[in-house]
Amino acid sequence: MAIVAVNMVPLGVGTSVSKYVAAAEKVIKDRPGIKRQLGPMFTTLEGDLDEIMQAIREMQEAVFETGVERVVTTIKIDDRRDVAATMDAKLESLTSKLESIE
Repeated sequence: MAIVAVNMVPLGVGTSVSKYVAAAEKVIKDRPGIKRQLGPMFTTLEGDLDEIMQAIREMQEAVFETGVERVVTTIKIDDRRDVAATMDAKLESLTSKLESIE
């Protein structure tokens, strides 16, 4: 299972991009097999890497369908094979370490 952070930036549309982020998010909002966590700068996806990459391609197309002519997409992939890594497990691990130093 992969954990993927994705960020799409439409160019030439001014400073507010939430309308374009919403267009991308609609593509994956209820997608079976992909868990999604929306953040202030990236959306994090969890699931099969091939399915996620296909979803990212569809997200990018949804942004283009709003009328923009250029989109810069950043993708960061954590594809761990030695253990079953999940977004929740990563956060729980961090939280437990933070609690031990307080």
